[in-house]
Amino acid sequence: MLVKLAPPTVANLLKTSAWFPLLDDSAQQRVMDDLREVEVAQGSALCRRGDMPMHWYGAIEGLLKWTVTSDNGRSVTLGGLSAGSWFGEGTLLRGVPRTADIIALRPSRVALLPMETFQWLHATQRSFDHFLLRQINERMHWFLGNFTAHHLLDTDSQVARALAGLFHPWLHPGSDPHLQVSQEEIANLSGVSRQRCNAALKRLEAAGVLQIEYGGITVVNLEELRRRVD
Repeated sequence: MLVKLAPPTVANLLKTSAWFPLLDDSAQQRVMDDLREVEVAQGSALCRRGDMPMHWYGAIEGLLKWTVTSDNGRSVTLGGLSAGSWFGEGTLLRGVPRTADIIALRPSRVALLPMETFQWLHATQRSFDHFLLRQINERMHWFLGNFTAHHLLDTDSQVARALAGLFHPWLHPGSDPHLQVSQEEIANLSGVSRQRCNAALKRLEAAGVLQIEYGGITVVNLEELRRRVD
């Protein structure tokens, strides 16, 4: 008999986040008091390019993409945001309108920390500042790798990199080996056509890196997946 697991909560997200357990008691209480949760329907935007930043975000459940769309409709996906991800700190620190859209690839739940609370943590909690420095550095390193991948790597490696990104130990610490993600979603994250993505996934499956299943994939050899994009 299958046991249905309870959906993750804001408390689960905070407990497993690198920054929250390091806060002092009063700061933890303020965060818990100020956080709220929103649901984002598949295909809907959590925030849009041009919006003034009002919150720092934490993905509780689901899958979102970070994407930029030009005026003529062409778009580029900067990456995926899976459970456990915290994002949006760069725009808050700069105090400028957002430069990208955050779109739900499937129904998602997101925690919202008000800008005022984020700024208070930044000003009063040294451990939080250390987290932000590491977070920004890890994200910049990953983006530089993506730039290189789209210019130098073949399709299989681009798809592998998009998948490996969802298992980044710092940026996306909450990912399960089984990803409830469609091949169309993976193509979206990879920046390649669906047909090329499907062919790449089949080759990765044949190599023993992953298993393609109904409604998702399971990564069976994460180290090999990462090796293919190093």
